Amino acid sequence: MGDIVVSKTKEGGGSSKISCPVLTETNYAVWTIRIRLVLKINKVWDLVENEIDDSEENDLSTALIFQALPEMLLFQLGNLKTAKKVWDAIKERYLGADLVREARLQTLASDLERLKMKDKDTIDDIARKLTELSSKATTLG
Repeated sequence: MGDIVVSKTKEGGGSSKISCPVLTETNYAVWTIRIRLVLKINKVWDLVENEIDDSEENDLSTALIFQALPEMLLFQLGNLKTAKKVWDAIKERYLGADLVREARLQTLASDLERLKMKDKDTIDDIARKLTELSSKATTLG
């Protein structure tokens, strides 16, 4: 599936586009960062975070999230009534229970301990790997 593009018209007639990938089994961390930004730009992130009761904004935030979900997940979450419930269900599915999250954090810690610079690696390669491990750990809490 291709990227989801959300267009927003700026005051004064211009428009901006934000590209958000469809959620997959491997891109949850990046997906959450991008979809959170889409929701903030559309001024509905607070509703997702706090479950504010505003049906029009709830519909908008839910629609934005659903646009970035694969069909199979959409069928599973389609009956949830609020964007916060959808967000929490996705988070639970991809982060799992506390035990799974702890296991993933331990795996990341092991990956960090095993990280060594090879002769062919550049400083940028190592920095990228460290940043990736850090981002994944941050996402897991």
